[in-house]
Amino acid sequence: MKVIDSHCHIHDSEFYGDDREQVYERAVQSDVDIICIGTNQQSSLEALQFAASHDRAWATIGVHPHDSKDGWGEIASLLNADISKIVGIGEIGLDYCYDNSPRQTQVAALEAQLQLAVDNNLPVSFHVREAYDDFWSIFDNFPGLRGVLHSYTDDSDNLERALSRGLYIGVNGISTFARDKQAVFNMIPLDKMLLETDAPFLTPVPFRGKVNEPAYVRNIAEYHGSQRDISTDEIIKQTTINAQTLFGFTKTDRAKNIT
Repeated sequence: MKVIDSHCHIHDSEFYGDDREQVYERAVQSDVDIICIGTNQQSSLEALQFAASHDRAWATIGVHPHDSKDGWGEIASLLNADISKIVGIGEIGLDYCYDNSPRQTQVAALEAQLQLAVDNNLPVSFHVREAYDDFWSIFDNFPGLRGVLHSYTDDSDNLERALSRGLYIGVNGISTFARDKQAVFNMIPLDKMLLETDAPFLTPVPFRGKVNEPAYVRNIAEYHGSQRDISTDEIIKQTTINAQTLFGFTKTDRAKNIT
């Protein structure tokens, strides 16, 4: 049964070299479709290039809050490419845990890219760390937004706020070993859950200590099935429907070469 890794970075030259093709082939052999997530101009371009040349890959474009200090104005130019494999804006948001970019710069980048998402009717992959008070006030200024809170590890209150706004919740390898968060993970409605790896990061049990890759998304599905006392296939079936509903990438592809 096909499963979707809704958030990975195997396209990114900062993390992968020639091994990316082997990683992709292992994903295909495991019947995994992948969404390659952009984090800056270069990464977003690489995501588009990778998706255009791989049948089971799609892409998002965006500037991560860590990288917002380097600018985000050029990201919209990537939408000029005639390619149906662009399925979202992201990974964008606010990160007050590390403050790698000034907070006011992060806010400006987020607002600009949310407008880009609204203008192009695209869903958003959100990165939010220790910044939810500001995030919700900004989010609510953009009616009609659709998206997912990537790698969710916050509390039940913000989970409820997210669900009340129709957001999906991304779970990855963290959910297989962060014991203090299990109660929150178990509160996520199955019809609002997305599976992701965030490869090369956050490798799930039982592969801790290895570089993460999309094929391991099945282990995340298996873990959540055991937590909920339902089959892995049920987890996979519903989360695949969820990802297809949010990102809409079951349409016929019209990918052209991206240079």
